[in-house]
Amino acid sequence: MEADHASLGEQMYRDMERLYPLCRSLTGAGVRDTFAILREIAPIQLQEIPSGTKAFDWVVPPEWTVRDAYIADDSGECIVDFKKHNLHLVGYSEPFEGTLSLAELQPHLHSLPEQPDVIPYVTSYYARRWGFCLPDRQRQQLTEQTYRVKVDTKLGPGSMTIGDLVIPGTSQEEILISTYICHPSMANNELSGPVLAATLAHELISRPHHYYTYRFVWVPETIGAIVYLSRHLDKLKAHVKAGYVITCVGDPGPFSYLQTRLGGTLVDKITAHVLQHLAGDYRSYSWLDRGSDERHYCWPGVDLPVGSLMRTKYGEYPEYHTSADDLSFVTPEALAGSYQMYLRCFEALEANRCYRCKTLGEPQLGRYGLYPTLSTRESGLAARQLVDLLAYSDGHHDLLAIADKLGKPIWELQSSVQKLMKAGLLEEVRRGSHRS
Repeated sequence: MEADHASLGEQMYRDMERLYPLCRSLTGAGVRDTFAILREIAPIQLQEIPSGTKAFDWVVPPEWTVRDAYIADDSGECIVDFKKHNLHLVGYSEPFEGTLSLAELQPHLHSLPEQPDVIPYVTSYYARRWGFCLPDRQRQQLTEQTYRVKVDTKLGPGSMTIGDLVIPGTSQEEILISTYICHPSMANNELSGPVLAATLAHELISRPHHYYTYRFVWVPETIGAIVYLSRHLDKLKAHVKAGYVITCVGDPGPFSYLQTRLGGTLVDKITAHVLQHLAGDYRSYSWLDRGSDERHYCWPGVDLPVGSLMRTKYGEYPEYHTSADDLSFVTPEALAGSYQMYLRCFEALEANRCYRCKTLGEPQLGRYGLYPTLSTRESGLAARQLVDLLAYSDGHHDLLAIADKLGKPIWELQSSVQKLMKAGLLEEVRRGSHRS
C-alpha cells in the first residue's frame, strides 16, 4: 500500500508538471486547457457560465484573453516578458500599447522589496487597469530611459468554466470537496488542490461500496464557488453533511486544519481525530483565519459544514503568491501523504455510525466466543475493549465519540464492531450526526 501511495505521489507530481506552465485566471483558455488534463484523471463535467451572469451579490466577469505582454527598453531588449513567466502580467490587465518614461511606468509595476528575487502575484479582476510584476532587485536596476510597453489582451463577452463530479453512494447524503482552478503558475497554492481532488475522485469511483455521495467541485476561487452555490444551494443545504476545501497540500510542511464557521461540526471532529492519530503535531485555525472558499460555503444562510485540511496554510509560507511557489516547493511524498490523510478522513466519515448494545446489562462474552479461555494481560485488554465499546453504545454516542473516549482511532474499532454485530450483541441505530 505504501508503494502504491508513493507511485500516486509521483503521478500527481507529473500531472502538476504538465499543468504548471498554463496561464489560468477566472476565465479563459488556460482554465479550459487545465480541465482537459484533469479530465484524463477523473470524468469531470464542465459548465460554461456566461459573462454578466448574476450570482447572489456578484456578477461573472468578462472573459480575459492574453496574446502577449512585455516591457522593452530603448534598445529593444525585452526586459519583462509574459511569455517567460505568466506571473509577470497583472491578472485581468486591460489592453495597452505605448511608450513611457520610467516615472510614468513605475505606477504600473509591482514588486516585493522584502523578497527581492521573486515575482509577486497580483490581480485586478473588478477594476480596469494594466500592470506588470517583476523581482524588486530587477526593478531597482531600471534606469531613466524610454520603455515600450505592450499588453495585448482582450476583455469581452465570454464565459467562466466550472466543473463538478458527483459520485453516487448508497445514500443521498453528501460529502462536498471543493478546490479552485484560477491561479497561474504556482504549484502549491494552485495546482496541488485540483490534482489531489481529481486523484481522490478517481479512487472513489473505483470503490464499489460507500455510503456517502461525494460531490467534487473545481471552480475559480470566490466567484466560481458563489456561482456554484447560487445554482445548487437548496440541494447542498439538504444533503451536505461534511465538506473540505482542498488547497496547499503539496508542500512538505506539517498539516493544518481550518475549522468551519461555528466549529463543532462532524467534519471538524473527524479531521481533528484523524490528525491527532496520524499527524500528531498539527496546527488548528479558526474560521476567523479564513481566506479561501470556506468563506462562502460557511457564510450565514449558506451554513454548509466545510473546513479546509491543508499542509502549510496559505499566507503562512513566504513562497505564497510568488514565483517561488514553483515545482521545487512541492514534493511527491507530500502529495502522497495528503492523499492518505484525505482518504483516511473519508474512511472515518464512512465508519461513523451510532450503535446500541442489545443486552440488558453487560453480556457474558464467553457465551459468544468473544472472551479468551486463557486469561492473560493481553487477552484481557482485548476483551475490555469490546466491553467498553458496548458500554458506550447507547444509541446516542456515535463511533467517533466512543473512539475519542477510548483514545483509539475510529478505524481500529471497526473489527470490534463487526465481531459484536456478528454475535448479535450490537445493532446500528443511525449514522453519526453531522452537528454536535
